[in-house]
Amino acid sequence: MKTLIITQNDPFYLAKNLDFLISNYPKDVELIGCIVFDVSPFGKRESFIDKLKRTYKIFGSSFVIRYGILFILNRFNSKTKVQWVLEKHRIPHFQLENGINSKISLEYIKNLKPELLISIAGNQIFKKELLSIPSKGTINLHTALLPKYRGLMPTFWVLKNNEKETGVSVFFVDEGIDSGPIVVQRRVALNGQSQRELIIQTKQIGMKCIIEAIEKIRDNQADLIENCEEDKSYYSFPTKKDVKEFKRLGKKFY
Repeated sequence: MKTLIITQNDPFYLAKNLDFLISNYPKDVELIGCIVFDVSPFGKRESFIDKLKRTYKIFGSSFVIRYGILFILNRFNSKTKVQWVLEKHRIPHFQLENGINSKISLEYIKNLKPELLISIAGNQIFKKELLSIPSKGTINLHTALLPKYRGLMPTFWVLKNNEKETGVSVFFVDEGIDSGPIVVQRRVALNGQSQRELIIQTKQIGMKCIIEAIEKIRDNQADLIENCEEDKSYYSFPTKKDVKEFKRLGKKFY
């Protein structure tokens, strides 16, 4: 089975987890390459300055300073870079300059002939023509217990809403938003983690869930879990007011 990973160049959390995923990739499954997006916390293309301004406006100066320092330090640490991980494992990679649904991108993906697409931290909506390419479908990692907490930044919202637990879901992508049938799901207890700790925890669990999902799809043994529309909840990017409430409740970003 030929697989293709689609991800973004996340400078904070992804490299270590991607290294684990590739190091433990299921046997008899070929990873033919990886497509990499530019990173954007807002799900759209913005200049670095625009991202910085928007982040400062919503999250405040301490958040920007902390992650700004981490970003600078990570630029000098090759092991935190997605590209380094892919080169370490000799995985061909392609940096997209056009949208994932553009003719150029679609033609590139079609020529690779993937049977399964694997989306990790993807920040673009996959449209019908793209989803029709892989014969076994497209799976995506979402760090929440779907159908609850569809949308953006679920780790923020579950903490803000004082949930007792959250989770990780690997599901088949359809034309909706986080709405396809679930292949693998794991629950995660919330015991006072900061958002950063929760992101790290769920990403680690998520890699193991992706491996399990690939194995099930390879063996044609995926026992799908319904992603019920009636039980769904959806959250977009937080506002400055949401962040103030998050802090008032004693929640921590790091």
